[in-house]
Formats: sequence, C-alpha cells, structure tokens
Amino acid sequence: MASKIKISLLSQIVIAFVLAILAGIIFGPDIAVIAPLGDLFLRLIQFIIVPLIVSSLIAGVASTGSMETLGRIGGKTILYYICTTFVAVTIGLIAAFLFSPGTGVDISSAGEAPEATETDGVISILLNIIPTNPIESLSNGDILQIIFFSIFVGIGITMAGQKAEPVHRFFDGFAEIMYKITWVIMKLIPIGVFGLLAPIIGEQGLSVLMPLIKLVSVVAIACIIHALVTYSIAVKTFAKMNPLHFFKGILPATLVAFSTQSSSGTLPVTIKSSEDNLGVSKKISSFILPLGATVNMDGTSLYLSVAALFTAQAYGIELSIGQILMIILIGTLGSIGTAGVPGAGLVMLTLLLTTLNLPLEALALIAGVDRFMDMFRTAVNITGDASGTVVINASERGLDEKTDDPDSTAG
Repeated sequence: MASKIKISLLSQIVIAFVLAILAGIIFGPDIAVIAPLGDLFLRLIQFIIVPLIVSSLIAGVASTGSMETLGRIGGKTILYYICTTFVAVTIGLIAAFLFSPGTGVDISSAGEAPEATETDGVISILLNIIPTNPIESLSNGDILQIIFFSIFVGIGITMAGQKAEPVHRFFDGFAEIMYKITWVIMKLIPIGVFGLLAPIIGEQGLSVLMPLIKLVSVVAIACIIHALVTYSIAVKTFAKMNPLHFFKGILPATLVAFSTQSSSGTLPVTIKSSEDNLGVSKKISSFILPLGATVNMDGTSLYLSVAALFTAQAYGIELSIGQILMIILIGTLGSIGTAGVPGAGLVMLTLLLTTLNLPLEALALIAGVDRFMDMFRTAVNITGDASGTVVINASERGLDEKTDDPDSTAG
C-alpha cells in the first residue's frame, strides 16, 4: 500500500511562495487574473477578526475566578505582561527604524498607497479607547474599543460569580469555535499567498523579494534580544533566579512552541516545565499560564511593530507621531486579543494595517515568510508567559512567608 504523503502547512506556504514567483515571472501582468484568490483570503481574515478577539479576550479575563484572585494575582500578572509587551513593541520599533527592512521594496503598484492620515492628540486617543456605543464599535471594528469592552465584560463575569457561569461557558465555547475557524482559514494561507503575491511579481519582478530575508532577520534578532535581555532581568531581579536556570528549565516548551507555532498548543508543556523545572506552584501555573496563552504575546507584538514599519517603508509612507503611538497602543493592547494559534499574528497585522490606513497588499509579501517569523515570536510568547509565572510565583511565595511569620503580626 502506498503511504499517504502529508505536506506540512509551512511546506505548503513555501511551495505556494515559489510557485507565485515562477508564475509571476512566466506570465507577467497577465497573472493578475488570479488576484481574486488573494482578495478571498483577505476577506476571510477580516471576517474572523472581531469575533476572535471578543471571544478569546472575554474568556481569558473571566478565567481569573474570584475577584480577590483577580485583584491580587491577576492585577500583578496583567501589569507584568503589559510592561514586557510594551518593551517588546519598543524593541521592535527601534530595530525596524535602525535596520529599515522595508527600504528598497517597491510594491506600490500592487495597490494604491493611501495618504498617511494624522491621528488626534494623545489625550484624545486614550479617551477614544472607551466606546460610547460598544455595538457600534463591534460593527466598525474599532480594535481598541473592542478590547476595552471585552476586558470589562470579562471582569463583569468574574464579579457576578455563579450567576454568570452560563455566560462564561458560552464565551469559553465560542472562543474554542473561533480557534477552530481560525485554524481552517490559516490552512488557506498557501492559496492566499499565491493569489496575492503572483500578481505583484508579475507586475514588479523579483526585485521586491530581496528585502524579505532582512525582514525575517530583523524580527528574529529582535525576538532573541527581547528574550535574553528583558526576561533575564525580570527573573533575576524579581524572582532571584539565575537566568541560565530559567532558560534551561523552559527550553522544552520553547522548542515545542518554535516547532508548532502555537502558544495554546504548547500550554501543557509550558505548565509541566514551569512546575517541574522552575519550581512554580500548581496554583500559580494553572492560573497564570492559561491566561498568558490568551493575553500575553510579546513576540507577536514585536512582530506587529516591525511589520507595520516594513509596510510603511515599502510604500514610502512617513508615519506621524500619532500613528507610531497607535502602533504602540495596538501592539501592547492588541496582543491581548490575539489567539494562541498558528498564524493568528497575521490576523492582528491585518487589523493594525487597516487602523493605520496602510495597504493590505503588503500582506502578500509578509505572509510568504510569516511562518518563519512565527517560530521566533511564538517561542518568545511562551517564554514570556513562563517568566511572568516565575515572577508572580516568587512574589506570592514571599507574601505567604511574610503572612506565616509570627513576628510579622507582633504589635
């Protein structure tokens, strides 16, 4: 019997990437006839954005349990995750400005480059995060307002307790449904890459492809720097743990994440590695790590900032200070709503480019090498989850020791 040959999604994307290049070279501008395939893929991605963010974020916040737990452990966890994500976005922006991965890329004919729009002041941007009409925000796809709304719905579910359990179960189930739908759409990436890239190559030629190696390199190096510097400082300073011990202990989960490109799929290995190798208590690991797999995506946020600047540089668009601030806001807060499944970063990138009024056609190039960058950013994502678990576990252990010390209660 002939064995059935199964080609991995990564291999399919590489094949589609090569075929798109060959088809563009052979047929030239005539290959534009297959452009609707690319349009179909873009619409499918846009179609899942809002329900994916809402369901995964509400489920993640509601999973914190009691308000006491949410207020103490949850508060410290979210603060830690937001701080490290902010650092990741900043490192990504600095790397993109220093190395300019989009410089020299000419893909403007793939789609008309819109004029960069000025955003409002900082105060106005912050105030606009709060929706006056959540339903309208959902309908319009206002990402920051959707995130704000979803966080507070999750908090409300936690505050309501048992009475809101049916709602909690609903969003848990809805999130799982959206993960499955996302996975199905991600399987169509090869078709989307071919439909988006071939017409660009047919119009522009091979000159547009050379900087892609630079793009992957910038993301990979920035991810490695963030992991080695940020997490080393965090575990050494707050948990008094040797960084080498930390990275050695979490290495099994890091390798699984690098191979699968799935934070959620790596979760069991992350929990086991944290408990067995890093001494994290089950109470802490079982609470923080599932939350982190949903709301903490340092590598993805770093990737978003680099990819956004890559697109702007490729189209020769000068971003305003307000737009750079928007990258920081969406990169920091938007990662909270990124599902921990392969390719989900591409979904958030679509949303970021739309918010910045940058051409979605740049996804044709980025998607072709996205899975290579996904390996690095997912490894950073779960390493960041583990670092947060180690830090929070140390702080809770210190609190417990202080509480158990009889001298601490002496008058």
